[in-house]
Amino acid sequence: MLDLDRDQVAAARKAARRVCEPVIELARTHTTDSVERATLRLAGLSGADPDGVPWANHLVDAVRADVGLGAGVCIPVWDAVLTSGVGDLRELTEKALAGSIRFRVPDGEASRAARVASRAAVARGIAEIDRRRGEREELIATVGDAPAKPWIYLIVATGDIEEDIPQAQAAARAGADVIAVIRSTGQSLLDYVPEGATREGFAGTYATQENFRLMRAALDETSRELGRYVRLTNYASGLCMPEIAALAGLERLDMMLNDSMYGILFRDINPVRTFVDQRFSRQIHARAGIIINTGEDNYLTTADAVDAAHTVTVSQLINECLAKEAGLADWQLGLGHAFEIDPALPDSFRLELAHAMLARTLFPDAPLKWMPPTRHMDGDVFRGYLLDGFFNLAGALTGQGILLVGMMTEAVVTPWLSDRDLALRNVRYVLNAAGGLAEDFAPPADGFIANRARTVLGESQTLLAEIEARADGLLGAIADGTFGLMRRPADAGRGRDGVAVRAPGYYNAAIEILDES
Repeated sequence: MLDLDRDQVAAARKAARRVCEPVIELARTHTTDSVERATLRLAGLSGADPDGVPWANHLVDAVRADVGLGAGVCIPVWDAVLTSGVGDLRELTEKALAGSIRFRVPDGEASRAARVASRAAVARGIAEIDRRRGEREELIATVGDAPAKPWIYLIVATGDIEEDIPQAQAAARAGADVIAVIRSTGQSLLDYVPEGATREGFAGTYATQENFRLMRAALDETSRELGRYVRLTNYASGLCMPEIAALAGLERLDMMLNDSMYGILFRDINPVRTFVDQRFSRQIHARAGIIINTGEDNYLTTADAVDAAHTVTVSQLINECLAKEAGLADWQLGLGHAFEIDPALPDSFRLELAHAMLARTLFPDAPLKWMPPTRHMDGDVFRGYLLDGFFNLAGALTGQGILLVGMMTEAVVTPWLSDRDLALRNVRYVLNAAGGLAEDFAPPADGFIANRARTVLGESQTLLAEIEARADGLLGAIADGTFGLMRRPADAGRGRDGVAVRAPGYYNAAIEILDES
């Protein structure tokens, strides 16, 4: 740990909280299509029509067409259930599509009855998430946990879930502690969650409830074989962040990519939509015992890793504040950062250590997610293998919590199995040889590493003060390209039409239950 000024660190956290307050208020006063669809999914609505359009999408669209989403879906939907005599939400949806049921927002006793009925239905879904969390804890107690940190995190995704499963199991047998199934290209821009097991994808595999179930079952089998629990990761970014979070909780995923700004900056999703969706999704993650992984590493693929280092720290502080407000604990904050400084720069490794030590010192109880070099991987696999070795060493020296396995073939090909095997050998060698070095590594209090960390912290404070002083706050800073050099105005971006202001009397049973906890 670095000897940082405690008052300066506390002041930076307070500034981050003040910057976040307007965004939190925004999330508390708006809803979105996906928040309402996730609520219906928690209440048991699943499946899709013959064209693959989920029933949850159909039902939210029907409510929106009749009464808007200002009151939420719980009151109009369960009022219709109680007054129409339908057997379940799917039957209600089918009748609404046929035009035989219309929705209203009742008041008085009818409104109270709808609230009670919707809460009972949603509570069953949340109880299932609680049960799956308990199941994880029992499995870890029974079969054992990963023997050491950092956890070794490996990406697997062929597009075909039936191919992903044996590759994931092989990766776990080779030493991976966390398996991440990366999503098919462009899924974050789909305003619906595909259904069923999928066998075609583009540079990844679709995130579906069935794919989650199949992979979790396979890794449970491998966990028992290996005598250690193998964690499963997927992605809750994009237009369906709340729904995917709910499905992840129901199917016992262990980590989810969930960043407050990634979808805004790198997928051009409307900022208001994103902040509303991320609060609900993080509430689900908190309840499910899921560790979030944030996306600050992506900033350094578009902005310079030295000049923009303070924007990573600011984003980490913002992510921490928003996550804790949503109920996540320190142990669930896989805050991201990356080994992306140009290796040709003098003292590049010392700078990497300074940035990594700053993050470790600021967030001592968080399982920081350490990302490998990508931007400066140029196709020279020998140089790439060496860079990955230095990345692994930096992770060991600075006590990172989650280490994503770097590939020497980055920027050349989608990794072959043999590439993954060599990459895992690299990680294993470094961690076996130097895994305990963190306890011996103590940079001088006034040396290069400590002073660089203080410089970045000071620049972070300055940026937070600038954002706080703006009339348009964090949303304005995002619009100006402060993070990752991406300019994303608050009134633009995908999914904007799926945002609604909460009306007086808005009710969402899931939010009510999650806020209570």
